[in-house]
Amino acid sequence: MKRRLTPERISLLTTLVLVVIFSAFLLIFKTTLLSFLLSLFIFGSLTYIIILFTLEYFIYRKIKLIYKTIHTHKTSKNAPIKFIDDYNIDPINKVNEEVKQWAIDQKKEMNKLIATEQYRKEFLGNVSHELKTPIFNIQGYIETLLDGAIDDEEVKFKFLKKAATSAERLNNLVNDLLDISKLESGTLNMNIKNFDINELTKDIFETYYKLASDKLIKLKIKEGCDEPLFVNADKERIRQVFNNLIANSINYGGKENGTVRVGYYDMDTYALVEVSDDGEGIDPEHLPRLFERFYRIDKSRSRNSGGSGLGLSIVKHIIEAHQQTISVRSTIGKGTTFAFTLAKA
Repeated sequence: MKRRLTPERISLLTTLVLVVIFSAFLLIFKTTLLSFLLSLFIFGSLTYIIILFTLEYFIYRKIKLIYKTIHTHKTSKNAPIKFIDDYNIDPINKVNEEVKQWAIDQKKEMNKLIATEQYRKEFLGNVSHELKTPIFNIQGYIETLLDGAIDDEEVKFKFLKKAATSAERLNNLVNDLLDISKLESGTLNMNIKNFDINELTKDIFETYYKLASDKLIKLKIKEGCDEPLFVNADKERIRQVFNNLIANSINYGGKENGTVRVGYYDMDTYALVEVSDDGEGIDPEHLPRLFERFYRIDKSRSRNSGGSGLGLSIVKHIIEAHQQTISVRSTIGKGTTFAFTLAKA
């Protein structure tokens, strides 16, 4: 193993070199043996002490101070700070390693800050756009009524109904934002209990029966899955997950005379739930960002349908709040499947 250079070793090696040179100088003048040895001893001792003092107090201590400064900035608030007190450790190499790691960490932190700033700008832009649309619609309907349309009973009812629809969309958007904020901060109270997911699925199918029928889409439970399966989760939050996934499948994934299917499978320690459609499918480039806030595959169609663009993001947060996972797979021309896990009862 390669021995590390320490102040003592550096001082000793330097002293030996200087002693050899000094010895040659003394031999030239042909001094006596006693004076020769005495001179070498005095010269060697003084040289060693001076070099060691210079290295230790003026160089190595400065390096330790640099190391201390770097380590202080790298150490968390409550973590203990360690210093180099063992000269068997080469402080120069140690500082070099620390500086390299510090530079790497700073680069990562900068990239993270840049990404966060970009995300913040996109988020603010999306929120502003989503809020502006219903507010602008409500404002337009009210101004039209105030300009005289309120005297026409038919127009009044029509515009008030449209204003109410926009107000509901605005309210849904605000509620979705509040839900995401609570889910991310961990302040949303979860009411975990046992329930039959088969029963919940059939209940949700009844809610979406008319919407699916209007689009000529069938709602079915996959073959072999129409049996009771009890899970341990927040029933209302899982209802919210199903509402988002099934509504998305009907509005965006389903095709005329198509089918939206729900299946659930007993995987010993957990239940696997799948919501599938046989629609057009999703291009692979969109899949990694599908659960991001306000991310839309077809922006114009999504906004016209009244969606907030937060549904899938909420779904992901709810599933993760249950300490479970959700994924999506899709094939162009064959359809899309969302799959998530839940703890079994």
